[in-house]
Amino acid sequence: MSNHKRTVRAAAVQIAPDLDSEHGTVAKVCQAIAEAAAQGAQLVVFPETFVPYYPYFSFVRPPFASGPEHLLLYERAVTVPGPVTQAVSEAARAHGTVVVLGVNERDHGTLYNTQLVFDADGTLVLKRRKITPTYHERMIWGQGDASGLKVVPTAVGRLGALACWEHYNPLARYSLMAQHEEIHCAQFPGSMVGQIFADQMEVTIRHHALESGCFVINATGWLTDEQIAAIEPDPKAQKALRGGCCTAIVSPEGKLLAEPLRSGEGILVADLDMELVTKRKRMMDSVGHYARPELLHLVIDDRRTSPMSSLFPAEQPAPVIHSSTRSHHADSRHPVAPPASEPQGPHGIDLGTAVLGAAS
Repeated sequence: MSNHKRTVRAAAVQIAPDLDSEHGTVAKVCQAIAEAAAQGAQLVVFPETFVPYYPYFSFVRPPFASGPEHLLLYERAVTVPGPVTQAVSEAARAHGTVVVLGVNERDHGTLYNTQLVFDADGTLVLKRRKITPTYHERMIWGQGDASGLKVVPTAVGRLGALACWEHYNPLARYSLMAQHEEIHCAQFPGSMVGQIFADQMEVTIRHHALESGCFVINATGWLTDEQIAAIEPDPKAQKALRGGCCTAIVSPEGKLLAEPLRSGEGILVADLDMELVTKRKRMMDSVGHYARPELLHLVIDDRRTSPMSSLFPAEQPAPVIHSSTRSHHADSRHPVAPPASEPQGPHGIDLGTAVLGAAS
């Protein structure tokens, strides 16, 4: 998609979740999409794990006391696909907007910090899981893999996404830069840690915009005083659930395109002049003319991980090893490769060779 005289109107949403109902939070998401679209937004970005809510309890409660809240989060978590993705897909399609939403995804017995990207026609074009949960989050979520480190073409341009402190992983950011992202969607929880969290966040997203030569749309969450009290009754501990908000939109030159939202609920809207991507990269394209791939380059294993794989998928018969090919002294400890004409593995590797290599 050419950037010549192309403008995208983007919206970053800072709102509080419904801590009592995942359905209430989804309703707020759909309402915010409608409100942003009424202002002409073509892209709407929500905070990290906004549905049903970020697990704030895990930051202020010890692990042994977090069991009930963790189990409740399992009950309210999002399945993909499922009713939540269906509702958001319909809202995106109805308003012709690209939507980036953070959810707590449940996959059987594990929860994941997941980012979902819906294109303007409602199609779910990306589902990615946070690679490594941060600090207290490791008690709540499983680890993602690199299969979701993708930049996807959308109605607003080439779009990538990372969650929270993944922005402190330079190789994760570089993987998206190398795929030439034009718009980067960042998500943070907000209402945590205090002003220092917001200050660090602003430095981080502005630096990524400069380094990658792309726009950054950052959305953070918000908690009301009543919600903070419900999560943590101790006034001293409540300090850990205040501040830390910096919903912002940044240009490829590192410029804030609107005054960031640092408290309260609201929708930040700005127009992205996509020609600025080329203007910035003309001076410094860190994965192009400013790169030295013969000296430094990234190697990424972006295969989807699984706890089990099959050497012989159901639709393929297992290779038959004829007695004539077997050594008189062969046994289960010394497998023999099947003839060259037998089926290969899922990646085109001779299975016999692979087994022999592993055995040796």
